[in-house]
Amino acid sequence: MTSQQQLLSTVEQTAREVFGHEHLLGGQAEAMTALLDGHDVLLVSPTGSGKSLVYQVAGVLTEGCTLVVSPLLALQQDQVESIRSAPGGLTACRLSSAESESEKREVVERASAGEVDFLFCSPEQLANDEVRAAIAAAGIRLVAVDEAHCVSAWGHDFRPDYFRLGELLADLVGDAGAPPRVVAMTATAAPPVQEDIVDRLDLRDPRTVLTGFARDNLALDVVRVVEEHDQHRTVVDLVAAAEGSGIVYCRTRPKAEEYAAALAEAGRRTAVYHAGLAHRRREETHEAFMADEVDVVVATSAFGMGIDKPDVRFVVHAQVPESPDTYYQEVGRAGRDGEPATATLVYRPEDLALGRFFSGGVPRRKDVHAVLRAAGEVGTEPKDVAEAAGFGPRKTGRILNLLALVHETRPEANAPDDAVEAVVEVAESHRQLERSRVDMMRGYAETDRCRAAYLQGYFGEQADHRCGRCDNCRSGVAEDPSVEQDAAYPVQSDVVHVEFGPGVVTDVEDDRVTVLFESVGYRTLSLEVLDEQDLLELA
Repeated sequence: MTSQQQLLSTVEQTAREVFGHEHLLGGQAEAMTALLDGHDVLLVSPTGSGKSLVYQVAGVLTEGCTLVVSPLLALQQDQVESIRSAPGGLTACRLSSAESESEKREVVERASAGEVDFLFCSPEQLANDEVRAAIAAAGIRLVAVDEAHCVSAWGHDFRPDYFRLGELLADLVGDAGAPPRVVAMTATAAPPVQEDIVDRLDLRDPRTVLTGFARDNLALDVVRVVEEHDQHRTVVDLVAAAEGSGIVYCRTRPKAEEYAAALAEAGRRTAVYHAGLAHRRREETHEAFMADEVDVVVATSAFGMGIDKPDVRFVVHAQVPESPDTYYQEVGRAGRDGEPATATLVYRPEDLALGRFFSGGVPRRKDVHAVLRAAGEVGTEPKDVAEAAGFGPRKTGRILNLLALVHETRPEANAPDDAVEAVVEVAESHRQLERSRVDMMRGYAETDRCRAAYLQGYFGEQADHRCGRCDNCRSGVAEDPSVEQDAAYPVQSDVVHVEFGPGVVTDVEDDRVTVLFESVGYRTLSLEVLDEQDLLELA
């Protein structure tokens, strides 16, 4: 038996005996063995594909404390309870704002004494110097970064508190002087986002494990409406007739409240969930849904990470989401048990304006100047800069991150005025990217292609056949993908456009190509026009 076979056998045995998993899913064994071979790993795998088991098995076999960086308290608590209830008798603890100072001290002391197998914390907790020093003293051997797309400024859900994660993890050097291995995990990452995650987290000798974006049990449907009252009636009728548990996503809190009331009146056991509700009420809704005491949760995107209910039979989007990234994540919460499920978008073109309204703004030059001055006076600690500049922490954090990004990518912009202009340019490019994602969502809703193939193409994965389950396939409208292998611009190739500059090809069709450009985001371009006017070339 070779060493790789022995390692695989050990991985399978640990998954079975310690965590009760008889079989491994696609990508799990590859990611686990890569970590145990000494590589850092980027794991891109759909919601429900068992990413947590990767760090759990690798953590046990690494024989040390594993740190899990996760953004949501509910998600952390679910994972803590899952590990504690596993057959292996493992210990898991959490460092968060939900624990008292004495509870945090106890967790740190236990971790330092080698009594904690898995330690969970948020990026904000890790950014605290004292907490980070205490975590480092625990001798962290493996770090798992959940929702890793939040690290990337290219990502659809970029979060300021994730931006510094790479340098924070670099502080976790043990007594032997070796940094811990890192596994970064996400369900959604187009090729440029994957590259950015690797760079920002400074992954060492990394292996990227992609399990594919196709969901064989998920039927993707779009129902197009024109008037708002038709939209309302369609959503209510769809959900009233649907069997089993489901989620209805809305873009705004008032719409979530409105649809929840309408569905309750239609006879469904319904609860509402959004960030405007008290924390306890949100927890009660989550618990009731998991316990099958509620059939339908009507929610904004706040109801997302940590929803580990395997038997969700349908997801309905009452309004078009802001990007295919968000849509893919949210529909991925259906059918996690492998049984058939349906994802329906009720598409009213006017709702696309919501995506543009919510797209990121460009900071005012005078505000960037103020943050720059404050940082020069008090240093770069966000709390100190916010106080000195007179701004809120979120606004200050975003400008500081933009300044850091400019410092990394445009080192020549070191004079204050140059740095401010560069920040505005970067923010404008990011806004263009977000708006281009809205346009790609329009493309998804209005395409006559196989909808699964469209989403796969958006994430840089070329489909070679129709899914056979979406409404376009069922109606016979969609044709089998038939892209030539020697396409002029292969998927994931680097290109340069005369006007838009450098970019990466994400999707290729017979007559068009979709490129993610650094300056303007996604653009779908006619191959005929590109050829006639010589607009695009391989880098």
